[in-house]
Amino acid sequence: MKRFFVREDQIEGNQIYITGSDVNHIRQVLRMHEGDEIWVSDGAKKEYHCVIHEMTPEQVQLDVLYVQEPDYELPGRICLFQGLPKGDKMEFIIQKAVELGAHEIIPVAMSRCVVKLDAKKAQKKQERWQEIARNAAKQSRRLLVPKIHPVCTFDEALELAESLDIRLIPYELAKGMDETKRVIHAICPGQSIGIFIGPEGGFAPEEVEKAIKTGMQPITLGHRILRTETAGMTILSVLMFRLEEE
Repeated sequence: MKRFFVREDQIEGNQIYITGSDVNHIRQVLRMHEGDEIWVSDGAKKEYHCVIHEMTPEQVQLDVLYVQEPDYELPGRICLFQGLPKGDKMEFIIQKAVELGAHEIIPVAMSRCVVKLDAKKAQKKQERWQEIARNAAKQSRRLLVPKIHPVCTFDEALELAESLDIRLIPYELAKGMDETKRVIHAICPGQSIGIFIGPEGGFAPEEVEKAIKTGMQPITLGHRILRTETAGMTILSVLMFRLEEE
């Protein structure tokens, strides 16, 4: 069953009003009709099982059949700080990170990033990435759409991460797997977690040094060297199982 997101002001008692681009998607792309049923999320904790009551070119009016508060979201806020990769890899990373439960994704311009974006291009990219996150959230039954932040510098990323409970930086020169297991098992549901992933060329030594000085914990993802689009998915998968095993 199709899923859509609405703001709180679009919910009025037992009716929900879908507006914007979703109207055309429902009417012209999905070719849905009055009487068809859909799911709607309020972007927080509730989801609404609805039936289409009436459609116009401007809005789709829904009648709420019932409301529930499922536990689709991870019991912990994971923020992925991703070094800007080449090509369209960022789109893939965002899509899969959303599916795996990331709460926020922060693109970071690190010293070894090949991609250089000016302000105009960065804004267009952010808009595109946010739409990808929205579509991935619909597909994976998320209750919220993860926020895609504007591209920031490494120092700005460290400042953003300061308020998080746990900050991890997978690094090929980190200590062995025993130490990494200890760090992962010490994470508890309800904690906020930041993950820093380097670009194709990895982190510069001065970036790792600076990160560790701020209290970030270096971890290993094994003996193999993972691509940037694989590393984030690997640690997100591990954290997903860790947070949901309690």
